Amino acid sequence: MANERGLYFMTGDPLVTAVTRAPRALWYAGREQCSLEGVTTEALRPGDVRIQTLFSGVSRGTEGLVFRGEVPGSEWQRMRAPFQEGEFPFPVKYGYANVGRVLEGDPTLEGRIVFSLFPHQSDFTLPSGYCAPIPDAVSAERAVLAANMETALNAIWDGKPSPGDHICVVGAGVVGLLTAYVASRLPGSVVTIIDTNGERSAIAEVLGFEFALPDAAPANQDLVFHTSASAAGLETALKACGDGASVVEMSWYGAKGVQAPLGADFHCRRLKLISSQVGTIPVDRQARWSYRRRLETALHLLQDPVLDALISHRIRFDDLPDKLPDLLNKASDVLAALVVYDGAND
Repeated sequence: MANERGLYFMTGDPLVTAVTRAPRALWYAGREQCSLEGVTTEALRPGDVRIQTLFSGVSRGTEGLVFRGEVPGSEWQRMRAPFQEGEFPFPVKYGYANVGRVLEGDPTLEGRIVFSLFPHQSDFTLPSGYCAPIPDAVSAERAVLAANMETALNAIWDGKPSPGDHICVVGAGVVGLLTAYVASRLPGSVVTIIDTNGERSAIAEVLGFEFALPDAAPANQDLVFHTSASAAGLETALKACGDGASVVEMSWYGAKGVQAPLGADFHCRRLKLISSQVGTIPVDRQARWSYRRRLETALHLLQDPVLDALISHRIRFDDLPDKLPDLLNKASDVLAALVVYDGAND
């Protein structure tokens, strides 16, 4: 996630809930090892808020790489989450999709539900400017998808689709599905998502676009997004391109190399391979699009209740160390995993 942080302000009627137990946080302690550890929250300073977490979201792609120790040394600094503690490879407190209630601090925020780029932790303090208000039309549960939606939005900017385009997304994980969802809202667009898991056709139908297995992927596409983090998926994406079209590579492979099929007709068809990474945005938007504006836009795009279908698993925070290995297993059939904290029931 980006380390740039914007300012957020909101008003409303307070509804404050007390924290009843000492704060704890999830730490990635070693390769495929994690635990909940007690933490000490900092005293409130002027401008700070204290937040009780209601929900957090597990990023299966990025957190899976962290969990398995697959973050390459060259990326240890660039991969730092905004409120990470510890250093790669281990131990690290890592995560960036937190939705919580402001308990005290800034009087304009007390009692409000906010999003922040904070790790999995039961309660914490941070400057109020790093909190994004959750729109009334977005549920607290759905708001954990904000970081994923921002990734999808950034990829759309990189791909520059147009109304009426035939667009293919290879990889029906959460980021791929959100990318297809946004692209399918372009007037006249025809969007197909490709995945080896045929059961993902049901959620594609719910979200309003087509589904195909790799062998039946459409050809002659105007634009292709790749999110599967596999060489086979990249090959499928390049084959789906029409002449002169682009593949926007959204996968991050960590320390793993990938074979890119750039032989055969790649050059004669003048295909383009474009990288997309949410830590930075296209140069032509950097002067105008602050991180605040990007996150507010991502939250706005989450207003559609149909997106609740992306939350496939709910896990109690107390159970997270036991459940996380299965959630982060590449073979598991998990979309968005919602971590539920004690405060969510207040």
